[in-house]
Amino acid sequence: MGDAYEPDVTSYDYDAPLNELGQPTPKYFAIRDLLAKFQPDGAKLPDPPKALPAIEIPAIAFKDCAPLFENLPPAIREPQPKPMEYLGQNQGFILYRTAFRGHYSGKLKLWELHDYADIHVDGKLIGTLSRARKEDTIEIPKSDPPAQTLDILVEGMGHINFSQHMIDRKGITDRVTLNGMTLMDWMIYPLPMDAKDIARLKFEPLGEAGRPETFFRGSFVLGGLGDTYLDMSGWKKGVVWVNGHNLGRYWEIGPQKRLYCPAPFLKKGRNEIIVFDLHRSVPAEIRGFKSLE
Repeated sequence: MGDAYEPDVTSYDYDAPLNELGQPTPKYFAIRDLLAKFQPDGAKLPDPPKALPAIEIPAIAFKDCAPLFENLPPAIREPQPKPMEYLGQNQGFILYRTAFRGHYSGKLKLWELHDYADIHVDGKLIGTLSRARKEDTIEIPKSDPPAQTLDILVEGMGHINFSQHMIDRKGITDRVTLNGMTLMDWMIYPLPMDAKDIARLKFEPLGEAGRPETFFRGSFVLGGLGDTYLDMSGWKKGVVWVNGHNLGRYWEIGPQKRLYCPAPFLKKGRNEIIVFDLHRSVPAEIRGFKSLE
């Protein structure tokens, strides 16, 4: 109810009677023991059902990549940054681009950032800002020749759905200033990361390390199906899709390191995985495990 923004982890089974696999947790048995005390004479609670099958997946190899900045949609031109909702978008990412004029270095401030931003100057990532950490300012270093292009990639990390903060627009929801001067004339690229966005990506063979904000594509073969957890502990921050299904977000800061992948998302034979990572320029290893921890 205060002014702190605290995005949730992707997994929503924390402290629940059943976890994402449908398996009973300690809370389930505590509730069951309580209810057992109030059963009619001679009545007995049925046994819990057998656990659904879970599988492990060996290390997944990645062979293709699609850099975000080479796969941008058509831009929308606006005098000022606009939030996602203004452009008919309610989730995902959004990219804001403008040219430096008058000021080319100094104190850059994002007014009302919602929620996480990568800041690029002339194609180079110079830092990040996070609403959760109450960050909104970064220093643009001097360069020779002077900097030309500013790119701000913003991730929406979940809308507040209660109290006085329910109107929670995503993106840059006010303005951007450099040394107090408001930056004008923006090209805006909506990136909801929906099925259409993923389908239009143009992948190329994985080569040497490129710039961050890249989609990595790999595959794995299954002889049998079951629920699994994909371990993302080697990655930084991003989103995972398996066979076109969005599994959710991951972030190296934790506490969650594995993403649940239900059996219906998988198929016998070849399966496709796509990972979009904000800060890695080369892929890391991913394995599938039978549990969240």
